[in-house]
Formats: sequence, structure tokens, C-alpha cells
Amino acid sequence: MTPILGFAPDADPTTPGVFTDCSNVIPFEAGFRGAASPVAVQAAVLAAPCRGAAVATKLDGTRRIFAGTQTKLYELTGSTWADRSKVGNYTGSTESRWIFCQFGDTSLATNLSDPMQSSTTGIFGDVPTAPKAKIIVSASNNFVIAFHTNEGTFGVSPDRWWCCAQSNQNDWAPSVATGATTGRLVAREGGIQAGLPLGDYVVAYKSRGVFLGPFVGASNGSWQWTLVPGSECGAVGPEAVCDVGGIHFVVGEDDFWLFDGTRPVALGDGINRDWFRRNSSQTYRYRTKATYDRQRNLVWISYPSNVSLGDCDRTLAYHLGTKKWGRADVVLQAALNFISPGVTINGLDAYSSTIDGLPAIPFDSQYWLAGGRLYAYFNASNQLVSNSGVAGASSFTTGDMGDDDLVSTLDTFRVRFTQMPATAQASALWAMNEGETLAVGPTCAINEGKFDLLQSGRFHRVRVDLTGDHRETAYRPRFLGESGR
Repeated sequence: MTPILGFAPDADPTTPGVFTDCSNVIPFEAGFRGAASPVAVQAAVLAAPCRGAAVATKLDGTRRIFAGTQTKLYELTGSTWADRSKVGNYTGSTESRWIFCQFGDTSLATNLSDPMQSSTTGIFGDVPTAPKAKIIVSASNNFVIAFHTNEGTFGVSPDRWWCCAQSNQNDWAPSVATGATTGRLVAREGGIQAGLPLGDYVVAYKSRGVFLGPFVGASNGSWQWTLVPGSECGAVGPEAVCDVGGIHFVVGEDDFWLFDGTRPVALGDGINRDWFRRNSSQTYRYRTKATYDRQRNLVWISYPSNVSLGDCDRTLAYHLGTKKWGRADVVLQAALNFISPGVTINGLDAYSSTIDGLPAIPFDSQYWLAGGRLYAYFNASNQLVSNSGVAGASSFTTGDMGDDDLVSTLDTFRVRFTQMPATAQASALWAMNEGETLAVGPTCAINEGKFDLLQSGRFHRVRVDLTGDHRETAYRPRFLGESGR
């Protein structure tokens, strides 16, 4: 059996175990599986497309779940989105996105177009003296830092950063005594695209440049920014970076990166780097969203395809443990790790009046547990859905199996399933020479764990279409003349 290596469209297609294509097949610790289908969370449909969402945890451990549209901010209360917008609502823009951060018991939100917003409970309100900002982060040493700002003194400054007074998110007036200050990052061209804490540091990302910022004390200017040398790492947009447990996963213009505070490490060369550039929209790539799914140890990378009009309509999945890739394409407005309120037996009526009407989710899923974390997102219908249902239709296509100088006959193809799918069908493809357009061969449903395919050529490729949950670890082609089945 050939172990499955996963989705690697940039690799030599004759590499044993690669997928040249796949759909709704993602890696896990022991192999690959069908991607879970979306299930609606018990929450009303948002009134307009979601422009950002977050789960904020207060100092006492209680949580607030926020979602923003162009003109409003909402908080999930029970199954209702309560309007938490300031009086008069917001203007936003066709491009504005809400970025949230938590500072102690205060939830902050910013969208660059409107004044920075603050709420400890109930509705949001303007933060006095704060700059309008594209990005905000809550840093160690009790500071909030804003990047890519717009305010009265310096105007629109894509390369500028501000920090508030220490322990006071309402005071942004520069002062040596309080630590509030501002500066610019000019050692690399372009504006600041993203920012995120990393331990005791804060990291600012340009399109091609990483700045590491340690706190050095108010008398020394609070933060000292250093350009990380020797790398083309950078972020394509404000949501293209996520923390994966003390390390940043970064979607850049021409690669995927891991950054632990020392030197960025490229992930996609020879795997999917070139494929991503060809298949993602150069116009809208800045809308890419990276989200860490802690339960599955996956990073979900949602991006606009090269046929998209701006929506994030394609998704890659990267498993941090196995370092393997898959795909699970959905249309996504915003993503978050949803915190489940939990369900009791008596509370099941809120989901369905009958057992048969309950969501098709295993009862040991995090979906049902109080405090359970689930990767969730707002779909194209403004509905918050969790990634927790039974897998729907999925498929994978192998690499090329054969020899440049030998015509062979593919007899059977076997997949080592550790969980059998509801249905499975294989379609054979073939070519006489590597690089030629593949011809379509026979199709066969699974039969006693194998697919009976009979075709001749120098190179063979097999596509397997499946429905329902499934798990697989390896595959094996059998050619006429070989022994064993």
C-alpha cells in the first residue's frame, strides 16, 4: 500500500501518494477524512453579510460572541443577535472589516472607517482620542496597539502604529508618563497588513516584511520594532494570520509561512505554492482568512478563487501535526471558533421536537458540550454554521501511476479505508505519455473493498468519489501480471 501524502498539486504527479486534486477531503492525525458538512448553529440569520466575528473572553471566564455588518455590531444572546451598535450606527465602506480584540473586561472593535469602539457590557461607544484603525491587538504589559491608522494629526497612515496609555484603553494622547505613543514602520515599503501578539511580543506584517516589537519601557518609546531579516514573508491581509499555539500561520503573497518569533519557515514550496497563486484572485487575495481549528489541529485558509467576484469561495486545510494539505471548499463571510452554550436533555426541544429532526451530529461532538469549541463560519446566507455535520459528497484524484517505457493494464484499485464511506465510485484516467491530456477510462462502484478497473496505458490516474463520513490512509493499484489482491 502507498501511504497518502495529501493534496500536492505542485509536486511531480508521479510522486507516490499525492493527490493531484481533491474536494472536501482533509487531513487528520492518521490519514485523510471527509470534511464535515455545515450545520446551522442555534442562532438567527444575521440581518446583513458578516464583516467580521469573534468570541471575546472576559477576566471571569464569561464570553461574548460578536458579529459585525457594514453598519452594525451585534452580540449573540441566546439564539438572537442583539444590536449593540452605538447610537447612530456606523458608516463603514464597501471594503470595511471589523477586527476585534479583548482588553481585560473591555471588548474593542475597529473598521478604519468609523471611530474605534468599546464595550464592557451592552452597546458599544466611541473610544476617546483613539485613532481610526484597520487593525487592533491586545498586547502584553497592558497595552492596545493599533495599526494602519487615520486620525487628525497624521491623517491616513498605512505604515503607522499607535499604542494607548498603559492599562487605559481610553487614553491615546502621546505621553512619556503613560506610555501612549505612535510611530511608523518604514524599513520595508508598503502599509501594515496585519498584526498579532506572539508571547511577549507584537508582530506587524507588511506584504513582504515582518516587524517584531518587544516592549522596552515607556521612557524608551514603549515599543522597539525590528525588521526580521532574510525573508520575503508577509501577510496578504488583516485576517490572513492566526495564532496556532504560540506560532503564527501566515498566508503571504507567494507562500504559506510559520513564524515563531525567530525566522519564518515556508510551507508551500513544491506542494501548493504555485497552485495557490494561479488559483486565487490577485484582485481579492487580501480578503483571505486564516482560522485555527484547535479541535482538529487544522488551519483553514479561505480565499477568493480566480473566478470569484470577491467572495471567499475556496478553502484549503493544513494539518499542523502531519504537515499535510486538503481542500474543503465553501463560501465564507467570516470565521470564528464558536463556543457552545451546551445542551441538556430537556433543552433538545430548542433544536427539534423529534429525535429524527435533530441535527445530524454525533452526540459526543463538541457541538453539544458547554464550552465546546467548534470551527464555525457565516455562510453566503448570513447564517452562522458549525463544521460538524456528516460529510457530504467528496472526492480525491491520485497522481500518475505507471512507467514511461511500459504499457500496463490497470486491473483493480484498492483504498485502505479505516472508515468505509456510504458510497464510493472510482473513475480511471490514462495517458500514453506524461503531460498529455488524460483520456477517460472505465468507472466502477466499490466491490469488496476494491474497484475493478480494466484499462491500458503507460500512466494511470484514479478519481474516487465518495459520500458520507470516511477515513483512508493508503491506496494500491494492481496491474495485470501482479500477484495478490
